[in-house]
Amino acid sequence: MRGVLRRIAVIRIAQRAGIPLDEIRQTFAAIPLDRAPTVREWERAMRAWTETLEQRINDLTDLRDKLFNCIGCGCLSVTDCPLRNCDDKLGAQGPGPRILITAAERRARRKRQG
Repeated sequence: MRGVLRRIAVIRIAQRAGIPLDEIRQTFAAIPLDRAPTVREWERAMRAWTETLEQRINDLTDLRDKLFNCIGCGCLSVTDCPLRNCDDKLGAQGPGPRILITAAERRARRKRQG
C-alpha cells in the first residue's frame, strides 16, 4: 500500500511539472507495483523527465522572450508576429488584419456593383 501511495504522489508531482501522462505510464511500466523504485530505476526516470522538462523550459523561455515583440491585439497587424503568425504570408500584402480587410473589400465591391 505504501508503494502505491508513493507512486501516486510521484505521478501527481510529474503531472504538475508538465510530464505527459503517457510518458509517466511508460516510466512506471518498468517498475513493479509491489515495491518502491530502486535508485537506478529512479535515476532512469528522472533522466527521461529532465529532458522533457528542459524542452518545456526552453519552449517557455522562447515564448516569454517573443511576447515582448507582441502588441497583444491578436489581429496580426504587425508584419512579424513570432507567436501567432510566424510564417506571415499575408504580411506581404500590407499591415492590418488582411483577411478581414479582404472580406470588407469584397462586401464593398458587391455593394457598389449592386
